[in-house]
Amino acid sequence: MSTIKETLVPEFSDWQHLMKLVKNAAEKDQHEMLLTMMMTADERDALVARVNIFNELLKGEISQRQISQMLGVGVATITRGSNELKSRSEEEKQTLLELLSANK
Repeated sequence: MSTIKETLVPEFSDWQHLMKLVKNAAEKDQHEMLLTMMMTADERDALVARVNIFNELLKGEISQRQISQMLGVGVATITRGSNELKSRSEEEKQTLLELLSANK
């Protein structure tokens, strides 16, 4: 009986590994298949809501409560998105707004 224990380490251990996987899939036009397989329908819906939260917060035309009602998510969810944006530079926020605007 062997007393040596193998240390198991996942191949994808951090966010950057995942981003590289998504980038590689996008370069092969396989990103939709990859992301659809990796996320449940609820997770995909939550991601769509998050994108809409950022979009509405960056536009600044309606209140957080109105965003909450429009998207059917809690005010706390909007607040988390708002806090994430507050932690970002103006340049990052502008880049995100441009990305969101370009994909309408």
